[in-house]
Amino acid sequence: MPETRIKITGLGGQGVVLAGIILGRAACLHDGKNAAQTQSYGPEARGGAARSEVVISETQIDYPKVERADILVAMSQEALNRHLGTLKDGGTLLIDDGLVKEVPEDVRASLYRIPATQVASEDLGRRIVANMVMLGAIVGVAQVVSEEALKAAVEESVPRGTEELNIAAVERGLSLVRAATKGIA
Repeated sequence: MPETRIKITGLGGQGVVLAGIILGRAACLHDGKNAAQTQSYGPEARGGAARSEVVISETQIDYPKVERADILVAMSQEALNRHLGTLKDGGTLLIDDGLVKEVPEDVRASLYRIPATQVASEDLGRRIVANMVMLGAIVGVAQVVSEEALKAAVEESVPRGTEELNIAAVERGLSLVRAATKGIA
């Protein structure tokens, strides 16, 4: 794929901006691709709208904003409601299944229901790594960067002492996608 436009959306405090930064870092520094990352968030420290946009390309990137997303990640119902219209027909939609309860039936995209917050809370004991579970799922679904590049970027980007937990969260996201797509040709 010559260029992939990704929009990661959610609420402040869910780590959507960090997720975008890590994805861009993995592409540029570890996979040798071009990447541009932009972000936007409301004035609230937590709970307001947050968005991270990443463009990953094998060639030069002419425009860094994501107006029509190939991949849309919604980590809250509000985020899905606000950004669903920016997803291309035939694109890929990943939702945090525990926080996004209503997906319109007429969505013209491949839909992946990822229980990121539930897995982060219950399996890993830290709700804060739900963004890393979702990053693993994005890479598992779309292979926009290599798994090795993603893990290296995570290790470089998270606070010291949390690397193991964050890598475990990425691996859980990858395994969720593998389990969901097992047997699909």
